[in-house]
Amino acid sequence: MPELTTLHHKHEIEAFARRNPFAHLYELGDLDDFFWPQTRWYGWAEAGAVQQLALLYSAFAVPVLLANAEPPRESMRSLLAALLPLLPPRVYAHLDPEVVEVLVAAYHVEPHGIYHKMGLTNPAALAEADTSGTALLTTADEPALVRLYKVAYPGNWFDSRMLQTGRYVGIWHENELVSVAGVHVYAPEYGVAALGNVTTHPAWRGRGLAARVTARLCQVLLADGIGAIGLNVKADNHGALACYARLGFTHAMVYGEYMLTRTSDG
Repeated sequence: MPELTTLHHKHEIEAFARRNPFAHLYELGDLDDFFWPQTRWYGWAEAGAVQQLALLYSAFAVPVLLANAEPPRESMRSLLAALLPLLPPRVYAHLDPEVVEVLVAAYHVEPHGIYHKMGLTNPAALAEADTSGTALLTTADEPALVRLYKVAYPGNWFDSRMLQTGRYVGIWHENELVSVAGVHVYAPEYGVAALGNVTTHPAWRGRGLAARVTARLCQVLLADGIGAIGLNVKADNHGALACYARLGFTHAMVYGEYMLTRTSDG
C-alpha cells in the first residue's frame, strides 16, 4: 500500500520532478542550497518510488504548499489527506483544482485564481524579440523597484533576496523604473529558473515593455546555461498568455492558488 513519506534526499526529489520539469520548476529550484533550508518534502510512495510530491516552503510569514498533481489524481488526494495533521494553521497552497476538496475537512479554502504553468520550449522565438532599452538591475535599484511594485503590482510576492542574483531586468524612464521582469527561482546548479514579478507601470502599458524585459531576461538566463525556464500566469490574463506564447512559451499545467485557514484538527 502507498504511504506518506518524508523525503530527505535531493536526488530522489529531483528524479521525480525531472519527469515533468516545467510543472515542477519551483520544486527543482528549491533543491538549491539557497532555498533548501526552508523546505520540507513529502512523497506518496509505493515500493520505494515517489508517486506524488508535496513541498512546504516556510521562508514567508505564511508558508507555501506546492502539491502539483501528476496522474492519477487520486494518489494526490490521498497524499493531501495524510498531510492534513502536519500542515500549519495557515498556508498558501498551489494545487490541482480537482483535488482541493480534500482540504475542506480541516481548512477554510479561499480561492485566489486559476493559473497556467508555462515553459520556454521554443527559445528560437526570442531571436526576433525587441529588447531595446532594457538593463540588468542591481541591489542598488531596490528602492525604485519597490516604488514600481507599489503602483503597478501591489501585494506581489517579491523576495528582495532574489534581486541579489542579478537576474532582474528593467526599463527606465529618466530616474524611474517603468517595467521589470525578475525571477522567483534561480538555481543554476539545477539548470532552472522561474520568472516572476513581471509588471509595467500603468502609465506605460500597451507599449510592449513587458515583452521586452521578459525577452531580455530569458536571453540572459539561456546564456547562463539555464535549460528549463518557466513561469506562472493567471488564466484570465489573456494579454500575458499571448505575449509569452509569442516569446516561445507553451502550456505545461493548470493549477489553482488558495489561502487555507484551519478550522479543525482534520
